[in-house]
Amino acid sequence: MNTEKFKHISDTELLHYFNNDKNNEWLGILLQRYTLLLLGVCMKYLKNEEEAKDAVQQVFLKVIAELHKYKVDYFKSWLYMVAKNHCLMQLRNKGQYNAEINEQLLATPDETQAEESFIQKDIVLTNMETALQQLNKEQRECVTLFYLQKKTYQEITAITNYSLLQVKSHIQNGKRNLKIMLQALQQNG
Repeated sequence: MNTEKFKHISDTELLHYFNNDKNNEWLGILLQRYTLLLLGVCMKYLKNEEEAKDAVQQVFLKVIAELHKYKVDYFKSWLYMVAKNHCLMQLRNKGQYNAEINEQLLATPDETQAEESFIQKDIVLTNMETALQQLNKEQRECVTLFYLQKKTYQEITAITNYSLLQVKSHIQNGKRNLKIMLQALQQNG
């Protein structure tokens, strides 16, 4: 599906359309927007590309099956939490996640606090996406492969045909430029 023609429609509008007519095409557009974000989240926790890809598919299915049950105002933040929780459950089921469940984890923050947290996460994620898109092609490609897809320097050289020195340089410069852009976006936001 070509989602380019829906680029001008906000997440909130797409959620509104989905809630009104329950057409999964609206949800598909939303999910496609955040596939890379989901892959990054799943890679962060699972540290295995195939498991992360499987987890993204499972999160998609879960969202399709369960979104109608919730009133979601900040889709990207909600989706991030669904993916994070899914990955933590995967790790727990594999016996790799033995964190003590403390009262703080069990405590439900009041809705205002939760909403502020979602808004803050949404802003950070949006700023990160914006900053990533502003990097030059080489830096964006190398940073995405290294940090979001967890590729090694050697794998990146094979994928991109850049030399090892170029890959390291693009990652280092991209990371520095992302930091500068994020700071600028935070000050302007």
